[in-house]
Amino acid sequence: MQPYFFPYIGYFQLVADVDRFVFYDDVNFIKNGWINRNRVLADDGNRYVTVPLSGASPSLKIRDIQIQPRDIWLRKMLESIRHAYAKAPHYAAVSQLIEQCLSAPVAQISTLASQTVVDVCKYLDIATEFVASSTQFGNSELKGVNRVLDICAKERARIYVNLPGGRDLYDDKTFRSNGVELAFVEPNLSAYPQFDHAFQPGLSILDVLMFNSKDRVREMLSVGSGS
Repeated sequence: MQPYFFPYIGYFQLVADVDRFVFYDDVNFIKNGWINRNRVLADDGNRYVTVPLSGASPSLKIRDIQIQPRDIWLRKMLESIRHAYAKAPHYAAVSQLIEQCLSAPVAQISTLASQTVVDVCKYLDIATEFVASSTQFGNSELKGVNRVLDICAKERARIYVNLPGGRDLYDDKTFRSNGVELAFVEPNLSAYPQFDHAFQPGLSILDVLMFNSKDRVREMLSVGSGS
């Protein structure tokens, strides 16, 4: 998966369901995606929190795109999150996690986005191993399913797990002929209390963490895995 910024719960279900997770950081950047932004709760529904980028372009790889200096955006983002969640039951602990993630001295959005995933997993005691595609496999010339299968071969993987969007991209027979089982995780978008708001599904994992204990979140991550 591409490294996403504090992604939604389905992304973390995928992470929790596997032994080793590959950040696809050497593929082309997609504008208006989830690499540098996500959604949090707002009085009128939800709103985006966004990490501003420098020179972002679909012609560049994710790993080559820089974030703008933190003094431009960090305080505003933290204030937006505080405004949304200051009265949430787990705000104190989760706000510390957020500041830890966003204050780390990294310059590339791929590193920052990846770190948000890794740090949330540490917070939840998820022991999945992480690797970046740009540093491990040396196969960036391959495309689509051919690259996925090459990574599976190099990892000696028996099962490749993806989110439902992969159903339109990958064919079970192709994977089986290469000795790999293809499986999918079904995102758990079950409702939970969000103050007195009508439930807003699919927000950033931050929303889930603000309103649910660690144990409850781990239970939520186990629903719909590996089917």
